[in-house]
Amino acid sequence: MARALPPDASFTHPGVLVDKAQLDVVRKNVKAGKQPWLKAYLGMRDSKYGSYKYTPEPYEHVDCPWGARPAHGCVEERQDAIAAYTQALLYSVTGKQQHALKAREIMDAWSAKIRRHTEEDAGLQTAWAGSTWARAAEIVRYAPGAGWPADRVARFERMLRTAYQPQVTQNLPDYNGNWDLAMTDAAIGIAVFNNDHKAFDAALKRFRNRVPAYFYLEKDGQVPLTPAGSTVNTPQKLTTYWFKQTRFKDGLAQETCRNFKHVGYSLAATAHIAETAWHQGVDLYGEVKDRLKAALDFHARYQMGENPPAWLCGGKVDRNMGPDLEVALNHLENRLDMKVPYAHKLAEETRPAGTDDLFVSWETLTHANNPGA
Repeated sequence: MARALPPDASFTHPGVLVDKAQLDVVRKNVKAGKQPWLKAYLGMRDSKYGSYKYTPEPYEHVDCPWGARPAHGCVEERQDAIAAYTQALLYSVTGKQQHALKAREIMDAWSAKIRRHTEEDAGLQTAWAGSTWARAAEIVRYAPGAGWPADRVARFERMLRTAYQPQVTQNLPDYNGNWDLAMTDAAIGIAVFNNDHKAFDAALKRFRNRVPAYFYLEKDGQVPLTPAGSTVNTPQKLTTYWFKQTRFKDGLAQETCRNFKHVGYSLAATAHIAETAWHQGVDLYGEVKDRLKAALDFHARYQMGENPPAWLCGGKVDRNMGPDLEVALNHLENRLDMKVPYAHKLAEETRPAGTDDLFVSWETLTHANNPGA
């Protein structure tokens, strides 16, 4: 596979996180009653996001501040995006027109109203919602019989380009890495949906800069790499940035000693970006597979309860990882035939993975043992 998408190449559609081959497998597994996909499907169908009665609540301005100040539209936007994606997947499995109509209704409501995002968390908010919007829109736009009118598709493209893309392409090298990775997840999905080569190439570059600086391998040297442009350029700043961790082993992440939840976000976002690139013929996985494997197993073993050594986060870790393993695990195990034993066991114990109500949804259904094309 290529390291870049040629400027004259067409994008593959659907190709944001899931491709046609994977959606076909999902449909076959569910209709055949195979597990864990049937249970995953039923959990999705029976969630609040799968209801025919789901009602979107769009906002013109979505305001997401830090701290205790009141937010406006943040939860509603994230949930509506997940509902649109859920309805798109339900349509792909069942072919029932009501699901296509509901997905379109939700997306059309937001594209008719949203204008901007404000406050300190705007970058993360647009990352979470924008990545999910792009997945939903990609499926509905290219699903046979979904019937999304061309003018509404164009309006949704404009929404992503004006209300999301400027936020998710900000340069934030000194922020915790889960921000950068989630933002890049949205940026690459929007680029594919909008057939935007320049934005796609920028997302690849950002991925290649951030992932090696987030997941440590001993080949990096005695201390971790830092993203280009970062001011984390002294030992004291590095220790602070890595949450007081001073000893580094394969698989450690920049936010390990913060909590596993944020590492999980970063694992999921890294895999989402690489998966979308894979569907477009670009193998980002090949550049980071060793980091992904090490990070997955490193965190899975402690997530399952193994006592951390004293050198790791002072002997205490916060085991709160979400449903973040399936996409990366699917690639490593089912495309590369790599063994990831701890992550494999954790995934099996926690299936079916549902949604974190932020930007990870139904990935046992879409990616467990499903390499696609």
